[in-house]
Amino acid sequence: MSKIVIKRKVANKGFYKRQTGLEQKVEQVAKEISAQGAIDIPQLAAGDSVKVHVRIKEGEKERIQIFEGLVIALSNVKINRTFTVRKVSHGVGVERIFQVRSPKIAKVEIVSQGKVRRAKLYFIREREGRAAKLEKANDGRVVLNKESSKS
Repeated sequence: MSKIVIKRKVANKGFYKRQTGLEQKVEQVAKEISAQGAIDIPQLAAGDSVKVHVRIKEGEKERIQIFEGLVIALSNVKINRTFTVRKVSHGVGVERIFQVRSPKIAKVEIVSQGKVRRAKLYFIREREGRAAKLEKANDGRVVLNKESSKS
């Protein structure tokens, strides 16, 4: 009788190791994308009130619409940097996530800067009215309302 040899299946662990120079290629693509006419966005921080001028295409026409609100989150992942802006429109909270390198953003204006203790201001979603507002201090700092912290 002949002997049957069963070969063991080997996982392809060395697949990513063979892709040398992959990080350099990603860096090069990131540099090319960042050089392609993207606007320079000012240094944003959580708690800033901003006006984002967004290009909107309606049919063949293009117009600019302003989205004004509070920056509640920033995501800094190399080329995919994003920031989340929240506003309350007709009693309904609206949030939009904008990519920093998006060609749809025409301009970003900082209306007022805020000083907050958190990097992500998701707790603002649960607050309503005056409790959800940030108050300006006399020296230009922005703090939460004292009344909102009691309740």
